[in-house]
Amino acid sequence: MTVALISGITGQDGSYLAELLLAGGYEVHGLTREADEAVTPGVVAHRADLAVEGDVAAVLSELRPDEFYNLAALSSVYQSWEDPVATARINGLAVAELLAALRDLGQRGHEVRFVQASSAEMFGAPRETPQNERTGIRPTSPYGASKAYAHGLVGAYRAAGVFASSAILYNHESPRRSSAFVTRKITEAAARISAGLQDRLELGNTAARRDWGWAPDYVDALHRAATAEHPDDFIIATGVSHSVEDFVRVAFERAGVDDWRSRLDVADSLLRTGDAADQVGDAAHAREVLGWEPTTGFEELVRRMVDADLALVARA
Repeated sequence: MTVALISGITGQDGSYLAELLLAGGYEVHGLTREADEAVTPGVVAHRADLAVEGDVAAVLSELRPDEFYNLAALSSVYQSWEDPVATARINGLAVAELLAALRDLGQRGHEVRFVQASSAEMFGAPRETPQNERTGIRPTSPYGASKAYAHGLVGAYRAAGVFASSAILYNHESPRRSSAFVTRKITEAAARISAGLQDRLELGNTAARRDWGWAPDYVDALHRAATAEHPDDFIIATGVSHSVEDFVRVAFERAGVDDWRSRLDVADSLLRTGDAADQVGDAAHAREVLGWEPTTGFEELVRRMVDADLALVARA
């Protein structure tokens, strides 16, 4: 039985990946910061904190998994400006520790296939559209910089013989997305306004354009990267961008709120420093090498999120 270890097991991507691997007959283990955190049924939890030196390396040494997916991160661009040191530690330095531990295991005869969840934010304000694996890395936030450092480490350790791939993930959503993310904030507001529980929605830059995909598709790409013949860097994206305003429109229309423009407030206080105007990825390399294709379009994923939030409001 193939043994997989997932950091970030309690997040959106971790839960979908765990379900995918369990359905494929894997023995799945997950890292949690607290001993009592809930994980996907069937997953064996291990308490380990990426911020504590040696914690995760100890689990790797004991478990000796066949595959390791690093999905854990401080993933808010806004929060990365508030605490850049913690962001650097979790998103960057922890990856250095993980890769060193994996190299040590390999030198002792046990290869672990490692996949790093990288981010399109490391491109910052890109000079070319769409972005591909050769696009210049020019981060414009502490979050993007931390992800860029980790991405560089993956390439360095791959050159040193570690099976290390970097999946450069563009925005990907689902009903399991945390309310801290703007997409879930939008769909929750649409459902609550539809039910008369909320009057207005306040957002920052509604003109920003992002390449949004369906989260289960993206964890499928992570698995394909882990089981590929050779490790590499892979852009995972749909190739189509939409504005935040587009997201609001589709969400509110799905919830039956036709006067969505009059419900929307734009606040300067919510604008993000260094926010890219447009991010869209070219996943041709992943399509060719991994055989990966997105299955769910933008409007359908928004509708699924709104439907889930409407159901939650109805049960409340």
